[in-house]
Amino acid sequence: MKGAPARLSLNQETIRQWSVPELVAGCEAAGVTAVGLWRDPVRAFGVRETAKLVAGAGIRVSSLCRGGFFTAADPEGRAAALDDNRRAVAEAAELGADTLVLVAGGLPEGDRDLAGARRRIAGILGELAPWAAAHGVRLGIEPLHPMFASDRCVVSTLGQALDLAEQFPAEQVGVVADSYHLWWDERLPAELRRAGDGGRIVSVQVADWVTPLPEGVLMGRGQLGDGSIDLRGFRELADAAGYRGPVEVEIFQPGLWARDGADVLREVIERYRAHVE
Repeated sequence: MKGAPARLSLNQETIRQWSVPELVAGCEAAGVTAVGLWRDPVRAFGVRETAKLVAGAGIRVSSLCRGGFFTAADPEGRAAALDDNRRAVAEAAELGADTLVLVAGGLPEGDRDLAGARRRIAGILGELAPWAAAHGVRLGIEPLHPMFASDRCVVSTLGQALDLAEQFPAEQVGVVADSYHLWWDERLPAELRRAGDGGRIVSVQVADWVTPLPEGVLMGRGQLGDGSIDLRGFRELADAAGYRGPVEVEIFQPGLWARDGADVLREVIERYRAHVE
């Protein structure tokens, strides 16, 4: 197989059916030099063991997913979130991950105070950001499409993510730009420029938008080139804003998970060349 594009990073969830050793072996064989990891499978295999395996293969960890879920209104929930995020920071540091991706969290059960939930995020970041910086980890706030505002993420636009991130030093808190969540926003070019000017873009992720969305839309991301997003244009906007890091392919799709992992990776590489590079 021809070597993979230099900037391509494979998010672990794109080929969920692979174990950590299979992921590392598959990426090494295909010439993929960066991966985005997820906490649950990494912890199941062992954080230290994963770090050794990845480093031994010469593979860079472009991100660790995920921290966040900061919107609890009660003191106990807030303390639990802070504790879990401190553990996530420690895991990211051990893995050598460039970024800990943060999904802010949705509305607590029975709560309709969207503005209040967003304010609580800044409160926890105020404690977490210095902690992360002391461990050499940068936090990346990821805005999610507005359809996830109630249950997963009250931060829905890149502008909202920047409003939060800019309350902290750029070396501590940045933003994650994911095509699946941001492609629809007419303000995206200006907000990417704003993020780039401030040195805030810590990760770029790509997946396509296919319609109709499946039931249970979380798993509805499309393979590159199967949907409506100008993925190359998205990547070019990030590049024009000064981003030079990995471009992470993050696709949650049962159809891909049911296939042979090596075949999926070959297709991802081909689609990345055709639609992103």
